[in-house]
Amino acid sequence: MAHELIEAYLTHCRVEKRLAERTLALYTEDLAKLQANAAQAKVDITQVHNAHIRRWVAQMNSGGRSGRGIALILSGWRGFYTWLGREGKIAANPVQDVRAPKQPKPLPKALPVDQAVQLASFQGLPEAADFDPAIEARDAALTELLYGSGLRVSELVNLDIRSSQAGQQHLKGYIDLAAAEVHVIGKGSKSRSVPMTSKAVEALQRWLLLRPELLLKIKAEKQAEQKGIDPSGDLALFLAPRGLRMSSAMVWQRLKIRSQQASLSQAVHPHMLRHSFASHLLQSSQDLRAVQELLGHANISTTQVYTRLDFQHLAKAYDAAHPRAKRN
Repeated sequence: MAHELIEAYLTHCRVEKRLAERTLALYTEDLAKLQANAAQAKVDITQVHNAHIRRWVAQMNSGGRSGRGIALILSGWRGFYTWLGREGKIAANPVQDVRAPKQPKPLPKALPVDQAVQLASFQGLPEAADFDPAIEARDAALTELLYGSGLRVSELVNLDIRSSQAGQQHLKGYIDLAAAEVHVIGKGSKSRSVPMTSKAVEALQRWLLLRPELLLKIKAEKQAEQKGIDPSGDLALFLAPRGLRMSSAMVWQRLKIRSQQASLSQAVHPHMLRHSFASHLLQSSQDLRAVQELLGHANISTTQVYTRLDFQHLAKAYDAAHPRAKRN
């Protein structure tokens, strides 16, 4: 009986719902597990209760199955019992209010202070074969902004060189060097202002001196190739080689290359610098609310993850310094 019901459900998924073969294979495996559990508990598959499901979830969890894996299995079981309910085979769905165990959130990766400063202070070697002063100035400026102001990469690439009516309509942020502030449009189209470090201001000033020359060179090359000029890069703070606004993927790529050139032990991505900004600021100030505002977090619980990073830092210092914590 159980096997026939499962086969009928899988046929429904394949013919009526037109699910992919990979999804059908996963459903087949998960429902076989359900059938085996029911057989072991000596209950018919249509007589499974909420308590059975909870017991099996606990067994999967204690057996090392991840929360995400359990959630996917429950999703398959829930769909099966929903279908049984529509077919009039059961009165209530035993999986309806069962949730997978929550997985502990991994700590965000942050650089040690010395490595973050090493990356931000790095200067490309002029004697290198691929050295370009404009590209070097651009990459140095975006690195300083990511670490010095804790920007998301999406906020960074959407910055303009100045405020404009068109920019506001298109939800672009901008920099204000005179006030040493960067005005960004974050998640949910929420705007916020973040101070810039003096090093970031200096790096941006160097880049902005070279930016017009680079833009003119790009336009000249396009005209020579008889290609149309896309005006989208005219206001963009950070330009790609073709004169367009840099993409998030390109920032990831340039930062990875820069971290390797700076001899860091690990490849760095933009969000790692945001984590480093928050962690280092919290270590120094202990002001969680201020860090929340600077990061643009709507909920302070999102920011509280950095207190765990800070505690890790303190725990390491304790283990290294306290005479009773040292191991022989």
